[in-house]
Amino acid sequence: MTTSALPALSDIPEALPGVLRIENSDREATTPIIVDMLRSVYPHDQIFGEFCPVQAYIAAPPREVFEYLADTRCLEEWTYSLRGFVETAEPGLWLAYDRLGKETEIYTRTVAHADAMTVDYHCAWDQGSHLWMIYLMRVVDAQLVFNKPGSVVIWVNCHHPFYDENPYPETAPPKRPVWVGDFWDMFSAGHQLEMDNLKAICEYRASHGLAIKPDWMK
Repeated sequence: MTTSALPALSDIPEALPGVLRIENSDREATTPIIVDMLRSVYPHDQIFGEFCPVQAYIAAPPREVFEYLADTRCLEEWTYSLRGFVETAEPGLWLAYDRLGKETEIYTRTVAHADAMTVDYHCAWDQGSHLWMIYLMRVVDAQLVFNKPGSVVIWVNCHHPFYDENPYPETAPPKRPVWVGDFWDMFSAGHQLEMDNLKAICEYRASHGLAIKPDWMK
């Protein structure tokens, strides 16, 4: 049987620097490049400079985990510091307090897609008109990727430039000593702590025959 190649990259007249494909770098040439990319120690900024990825396996049904995460009020349970959620006059926009910033208001709108089981939390400190802090989450059926029941939860945050400087200083409470971006270097550890919270809560409920999404949220 013969196969014909698809016209991949046919619109680019010459090789792109930095693009390695078997056509321009065979296995023998590419192996040492890959080996050189593997290190026993990685600089923190190299791993978490622009993105903060966290993931976990959770022994609980994926659809139930998704439905729990899709309800903004779940953040009251598994996040480290977001408390006191109340829905604002604008439907779907929730107000809470981030205790990392003492009297800091945090606004959240949850965008969820049931078919793909994605849950995105659009958030911002101090004001609810520009929700620039985006927390991207996806629930995957562990049967597909680990061949066992349960859920895989993937959580990624991107280093928006506003983390470096508050774009709305006029909305900040007076004399607040910190800005959310001051904690960026700790996001990876902080998010892992919260992911561990999520895992423990969901697995406890699943193992004790409780609904993942508790009655108080219904």
